[in-house]
Amino acid sequence: MNGVSGGAAEPGELTLEGLRQRLVEFAAARRWEPYHTPKNLAAALSVEAGELLEIFQWLTPEQAAAVMSDPERAHRVRDEIADVLAYLVQFCTAVGVDPLEALAAKIERNEHRFPVPDEGADVNPDVD
Repeated sequence: MNGVSGGAAEPGELTLEGLRQRLVEFAAARRWEPYHTPKNLAAALSVEAGELLEIFQWLTPEQAAAVMSDPERAHRVRDEIADVLAYLVQFCTAVGVDPLEALAAKIERNEHRFPVPDEGADVNPDVD
């Protein structure tokens, strides 16, 4: 995948490309490649996103905003974020998509699709 690292990394510096390579090597060492199909990785990504959602499922907005102040819940949130990101990176590898390029292109499309509103404009006209 092109451009994933965003430039040369210093030794020990975390990059998306470095983490992607670690995931590839991790799966290869365990001979998991046959299971890392786009369908399976998309399903795993969905499951992990659901596990992240589960942490917040019955919380009030105030409780949800304070989740990271509880060490046990904060640890769970970080773990689920890691799982979601790992499966997303593995999915991108399987389908040959550079996630940083895809995100940059999507942001650009959204900037055109959703222009900045004029000063004083109602930003949610459908909400009463």
